[in-house]
Amino acid sequence: MAKFKIKKGDTVFVNAGEDRGKTGRVLKVLAEKGRVLVEGINMVSKSTKPNAKSPQGGFQKKESPVHISNLNLLDPKLGKPTRVGFKKEAKGKQSVRYAKKSGEVIK
Repeated sequence: MAKFKIKKGDTVFVNAGEDRGKTGRVLKVLAEKGRVLVEGINMVSKSTKPNAKSPQGGFQKKESPVHISNLNLLDPKLGKPTRVGFKKEAKGKQSVRYAKKSGEVIK
């Protein structure tokens, strides 16, 4: 399984596709497929049969996964799309993510 630079809760910028230029928060990362579910991005209409939850049935708008290559993380300092790198902390053994544009450490 690959290690991705985008994690759940990050704010991302869409580079390509129908929603190019939009931003959203990551809801879920589907690592096996290399895709990410982003809030309000790549919305599709799904038809549902009547059930206890929705007795009327009908169409529901729902997010569909986007390929991870079409996303960039937003820089926490500048608010612009940036690439992500990993670096070791001075004393710690743990590596942290940082924005390559500003050098800011990402939570």
